[in-house]
Amino acid sequence: MAPDRRPAGRIDAMKLLAIDTTEQACSAALLLEGEIHEKFEVVPRRHSQLLLPMVDALLAEAELSLGRLDALAFGRGPGSFTGVRIATAAAQGLGMAADLPVAAVSSLLALAQGALRETEALRVLAAFDARMQELYWLPARRGTDDLAEPAGPERVSAAEAVRLPEEGPWWVAGSGAAAAGEVLLAEAGQGAVLLPDVMVHAADVARLAVPLVAAGETVSAAEAQPVYLREQVARKMAGS
Repeated sequence: MAPDRRPAGRIDAMKLLAIDTTEQACSAALLLEGEIHEKFEVVPRRHSQLLLPMVDALLAEAELSLGRLDALAFGRGPGSFTGVRIATAAAQGLGMAADLPVAAVSSLLALAQGALRETEALRVLAAFDARMQELYWLPARRGTDDLAEPAGPERVSAAEAVRLPEEGPWWVAGSGAAAAGEVLLAEAGQGAVLLPDVMVHAADVARLAVPLVAAGETVSAAEAQPVYLREQVARKMAGS
């Protein structure tokens, strides 16, 4: 008989693996019996070498096989095109190998989740440096169970075009804060704080994935897809 992978009503017992390679950091996290165990390293250009060993180490330490998980989750972008592709491919491969449902989590929302976890902020502008003098950005609020909730759509634009949905203060997190902090502070309101060192953690991807998996808001591994926002550049880099 196949294992029961219907976690609704049994969130504390959920077994979930999350991965992320959105920017310079590479991480994997295992949610098990309400606790999260994470492997995290800042390793530019080594994501493809380290991600699967991190996954193997987490499962081995927990004495757990991939097939006993309830679901997978991954940071689906936007972010580094190469990093987002690596996470997507890994989620597809692992999910297909064990026939697991997959939760695709916004990397920007996971960045906001990390900022909320580390601070007392109520509002976070999550922003990645998108190069080409642009940012990927998302406004988010602290919501139920201290989970980040979108306060608007994900966008890509010049920093000068960022407009927040309500008065601040907004805490500005991510590499976008380092790239365009002064411009973003002007929009973020009095009392705004820059958090340029916050990075996406797979542990935060896991936290955001729990309600998605519990509600059945997952896809098959074959359907797991990246989100680039800048589609024309993404197609050009992919050679299409």
